[in-house]
Amino acid sequence: MLAKALNYAREKRGKHLTELCDWLRIPSISTLSEYEADVALAAQWTSNKLQEIGFKQVRIDRTPGHPLVYAEWLEAEGPTLLVYGHFDVQPVDPLDAWTRPPFDPLVAGDSLFGRGASDDKGQAFALLAAMESYLSTSGQLPVNVKVILEGEEEISSPHL
Repeated sequence: MLAKALNYAREKRGKHLTELCDWLRIPSISTLSEYEADVALAAQWTSNKLQEIGFKQVRIDRTPGHPLVYAEWLEAEGPTLLVYGHFDVQPVDPLDAWTRPPFDPLVAGDSLFGRGASDDKGQAFALLAAMESYLSTSGQLPVNVKVILEGEEEISSPHL
């Protein structure tokens, strides 16, 4: 099962990189109220991706602040893994410190540059791609999985 999933991930590297860049283009800055719609858009993107890869129980939970996305895949025998991450990002100030637009991702060799690429959309997407690879090749995950991806981590998760 693992070998098939790894082969799938290698074959879909370009697709996954394109999808991650699409997610990175969403300026989901939770600390600034003018980006509220973008944080909601990032939540919708996350929900859509989880549904696309095969999670049947996916929901966006509204909070008094920014939303969170919850999903579960509970069809394995054995333990349950909790995946936590966030799709909100820090502000980009000072903007003149950037050598390129922060929400215009750049792939240079094996590196990806853009706001959120390392905190935390990149790591969260790596887990989504891994689960997609398993589900696409075997129709199952090796463990049960619950996913919580939130839009308020950068403001200390007051509504989580």
